[in-house]
Amino acid sequence: MKCPFCKCPDTKVVDTRESDDGDSIRRRRRCSACDKRFTTYEMVELRMPQVVKQNGMRSEFDEEKLRTSFKRALHKRPVSAELVEVAIDHVTQKLHTLGEREIGSRQIGEMVMKELFKLDKVAYIRFASVYKSFQDVGDFTEAIEAVRKSPARRSTDHGGKRKA
Repeated sequence: MKCPFCKCPDTKVVDTRESDDGDSIRRRRRCSACDKRFTTYEMVELRMPQVVKQNGMRSEFDEEKLRTSFKRALHKRPVSAELVEVAIDHVTQKLHTLGEREIGSRQIGEMVMKELFKLDKVAYIRFASVYKSFQDVGDFTEAIEAVRKSPARRSTDHGGKRKA
């Protein structure tokens, strides 16, 4: 670590402490040339994989695009913002745990569909209709039948009451 004052590359760690939240390490350093002290912080940097689109182009993963997809599918649906954020976290955590440098946009779409299926069946159908490029009513019918055949789970709204 270079000294920020004299740019000397020789600095010594004087004190090391973990931050209160445990997400970073604070280090006090002393420059061997000018004897000044300064603080540095170390933290983990997790990089999201590059998204490979169907046309082969690559782009940075954009969590806002993911959030927009969820919001569009869930527009005017009775799902709390907190549950949407949890779903987004599930997708981003899954991307981290895959440990890949690149991931296909189709894979991300599949992850979104799984989360929407758990959150709201109507939102799932909305997303699937765009994602899978439904061409006619038959495509919708197949998707609806798949939802109907899935194991029924009791869902609750954020007030704790069962939905009808």
